[in-house]
Amino acid sequence: MKNQNEKEGHKGTTAVDKNTRPFSGWKRSSRNTAISNLFKVFVVLTMTERVQRFLSREMREGKAFMMMIILFRIALSVGAAGDRQQKWWHSESTSGTTSSEINRAASSVVFPLYGNVYPEGYYFVQVNLGQPPQPYFLDPDTGSDLTWLQCDAPCVHCTKAPHPPYRPTNDLVVCKDPLCASLHSGDYNCDSPEQCDYEVEYADGGSSLGVLVKDMFSLNLTNGVRLRPRLAFGCGYDQVPGASSHPLDGILGLGKGKSGIVSQLKNQGVVRNVLGHCLSGRGGGFLFLGDGIYDSSRVLWTPMLRDSIDSKHYSAGSAELILGGRSSGNKNLAFVFDSGSSYTYLGSQPYRSLLYWLTKELNGKPLREATDDDTLPHCWKGRNPFRSINEVAKFFKPLALKFNNGWRSKPQFEIPPEGYLIISKRGNACLGILNGTEIGLQNFNVIGDISMQDSMVIYDNEKKAIGWTAANCDRPPKSNSRLVM
Repeated sequence: MKNQNEKEGHKGTTAVDKNTRPFSGWKRSSRNTAISNLFKVFVVLTMTERVQRFLSREMREGKAFMMMIILFRIALSVGAAGDRQQKWWHSESTSGTTSSEINRAASSVVFPLYGNVYPEGYYFVQVNLGQPPQPYFLDPDTGSDLTWLQCDAPCVHCTKAPHPPYRPTNDLVVCKDPLCASLHSGDYNCDSPEQCDYEVEYADGGSSLGVLVKDMFSLNLTNGVRLRPRLAFGCGYDQVPGASSHPLDGILGLGKGKSGIVSQLKNQGVVRNVLGHCLSGRGGGFLFLGDGIYDSSRVLWTPMLRDSIDSKHYSAGSAELILGGRSSGNKNLAFVFDSGSSYTYLGSQPYRSLLYWLTKELNGKPLREATDDDTLPHCWKGRNPFRSINEVAKFFKPLALKFNNGWRSKPQFEIPPEGYLIISKRGNACLGILNGTEIGLQNFNVIGDISMQDSMVIYDNEKKAIGWTAANCDRPPKSNSRLVM
């Protein structure tokens, strides 16, 4: 069996019925908060009584006038400090919640991306959340709605990760909250009305079980505004690693559902419901939330299919597979864009057509199949080991997906050799397009990270459109600037 080093998209969520709930002890936390507040009131009252006794003693000693002046000055200084604190808080709140100003500025949140398709097999983004903010490395996944982190609630089973598990606060999402309802299909039971249980599963066998919570996310907008919105995400206390699990802290859900991070930011007036990514073929790149960094007129757009096979995925509808500029005969193929998939997947029939075409194209060229290389199912070796894609790209022709839906014409998503080949550690060229039917995708075709490299791919949920354009993904755009494409 080949090591495909892959995580596939979201399969769904189900209600959870657990006898032991790690979150049951949180009620004590809220009670402790009430006791703490009562203690503060007691301290204030005690201090007031001391001042009164002190003033009474001073008046008896004939020093009342001087003490009144001193206390008056103290009151003025305390009042001024209180005013400054109130104004500072109001200023922070205004800069963080004035949605009209933010929207008029067409702002975005830009995150640098790290990682690569090969050899790491995944990209990740650093997200800072909590009070005080703590860093977490998350897998940006357009095929999943729910964002979740490994959580110390306590953690029943946590996988290896770069940071300690997230320490939750007492801000639980209740079971009847619309965000909770969006994670479940149809009617669901609320065995614990005070919390929202979730379970998310992935095609590689991995899963996360936990509870929905809220906490502050630290965000820097391109217009210079710094925000700390309170967003909902999964506190995962029981993880099962999949066949291709990555050593990360969790998943950044970028899907279309209500629980997605972008949908929540849209509802709070922070950014428009638009997101995109630019994956560099040299590793890294950037992720953006909002529509403030690209020129829409330079983007090739196609309508977003609303009734796709899986409504949680981003689909541009059906497409025709073009091989070397000619039709392969495979038409009306359902495709989705999935940043959570390192490689691209085709159903069995178009996959066989691709292999037949490649075999025919490579006939007579100085390449032969490398049967001893198990990096991916199909690899080729040259006379000498290849050091980069540039050395082997000349032997391969570009592919394309010609989508049937388009506002002006049928748009084509071009896939150059760099978009479907990797160079293995042995110096062989390996095919980064895999047979999706073999892993249970049936006729579901996926455009993965490898084919989206060195392109800006945009998911505009406002206009219900998906767009793409060639771009330099090596440097994230600076504040108040648009990417040069």
